[in-house]
Amino acid sequence: MNRRTVLRTATALGAAGLTTGASLDAASAADTAEATGATGSSAARPRGPLRVHVVLFPGVEELDLAAPYEVLSASDHFTDRDVEVRYVTVDGRRAVDAAFGTTLRVRHGWAPEEADLLVVPGGGYARKDQPGVWAEIRRGTLPRALAEARRPGLTIAGLCTGVMLLAAGGVTRGRPCTTHHKARPDLERQGGVLKNARVVDDGDLVTAGGVTSGLDLALWLVRRELGVDAALGLEAMLEYEARGTVWTSRS
Repeated sequence: MNRRTVLRTATALGAAGLTTGASLDAASAADTAEATGATGSSAARPRGPLRVHVVLFPGVEELDLAAPYEVLSASDHFTDRDVEVRYVTVDGRRAVDAAFGTTLRVRHGWAPEEADLLVVPGGGYARKDQPGVWAEIRRGTLPRALAEARRPGLTIAGLCTGVMLLAAGGVTRGRPCTTHHKARPDLERQGGVLKNARVVDDGDLVTAGGVTSGLDLALWLVRRELGVDAALGLEAMLEYEARGTVWTSRS
């Protein structure tokens, strides 16, 4: 059974409540689907627009910010639900210089109350004396804003060392999560419950580890919010298949 069939199977079994608290065993899922005739249909989803805010800050990693932005923006082509994606900063409209010199002009201010998904990239964790995650942790404004943004209906997603901004705000304390492999000890010291997975979905907190994990995080969020068909369409367009294990606590 190929991977696309397994993806459809996973959704069907997830809807039946068979994946709670653990990663899906693809082989077992495939066998069960063949035995029961599962179709991969999913529960009804909201019909309003899916509003995504990708958070920028000086020193943010280019690949971290671009991968989820492009995947989530392109998902609009594979669903009848509108998808609105924007870059935001906690400091309002401004120009942001990324880690490798790219300058981005951010046209939207901080408004997490207007978002369904808040995506937090990383960057600069290995350079403590330069712009990046460490500088934002020392300043404190962004970690506090992320902590205060939490509310019912909002999913906060962190990738790579952006998860450490969530940790600095206490968002990951006592929660299943992951981050870049070099930051994992720091994440555990700050109270995160580390899971050895590419993507960790704990409901309103979704995290991913590694610089390229923005692709996998975004594809998982598309699958979760817009359905398997949208995720498969994106994979075909991108010529990329989501990799690694997804740990999920969702029933």
